[in-house]
Amino acid sequence: MSGVEKPLVVGLFGAGGRMGDRLRAALPAHPGLALGPCIDRDTPAGVDFVGADVVVDFALPHATADLLSRLGPGRLPLVSGVTGRDAAQRALLDTYAERAPVLWSSNFSLGVALLRRLVRQAAGAVDWDLEVFELHHRRKADAPSGTALTLAEAAAAGRGLPWPDASRAPRGAGVRTTDEVGIAALRGGDVVGEHTVFLLGEGERVELTHRATDRTVFAHGALKAAAWLVGQPPGHHTLDAVLGSVG
Repeated sequence: MSGVEKPLVVGLFGAGGRMGDRLRAALPAHPGLALGPCIDRDTPAGVDFVGADVVVDFALPHATADLLSRLGPGRLPLVSGVTGRDAAQRALLDTYAERAPVLWSSNFSLGVALLRRLVRQAAGAVDWDLEVFELHHRRKADAPSGTALTLAEAAAAGRGLPWPDASRAPRGAGVRTTDEVGIAALRGGDVVGEHTVFLLGEGERVELTHRATDRTVFAHGALKAAAWLVGQPPGHHTLDAVLGSVG
């Protein structure tokens, strides 16, 4: 016996996309993980994640039902970074979480987790206007981004505002009130991701910004979450738990 632990096998769903490429490239930096089944939109029906210990999903929202059918009847842990799911697709994920551990996050960056924590604290410290701005590449389908919505929700929680009732996206007509969180989105070029939360007071403002310049940071975060999720009980889990006190 060598005493060397067997690496956890990671299956990829949406393996043919940009994040699939990043995840494969990032795996060597995680010696406790090994690449397993890779499934994308061209993979024949009936092919599943046999042999995988955990699955990482960066496909598109409309592939949710296909993903869950390939996970099988067991309790295979699922890490998902897909944003833009509708209510029915989220309900499918909720049903799966009744028997298996699921960790969904709109963003797997450590910096964004820290930003979310700072936003919540700042929003509770002053009564200034709260606005969220996000900028992404031209190919991103959903707007506003899932991360922008998560940051807006954090701002609302820090201020004690009901969510999503406090959301104002897109901007409506009329004078701005103090009990809302505005969200704005722009698309263009090859921007990986930029998010700024504005706290706007009289005569001064504070801007809290995170900029991602390489998708690899999301891949490393998702793989760290995958390793953590194996062995967790069924239900929804959060990136905050993976990152410990940061969140």
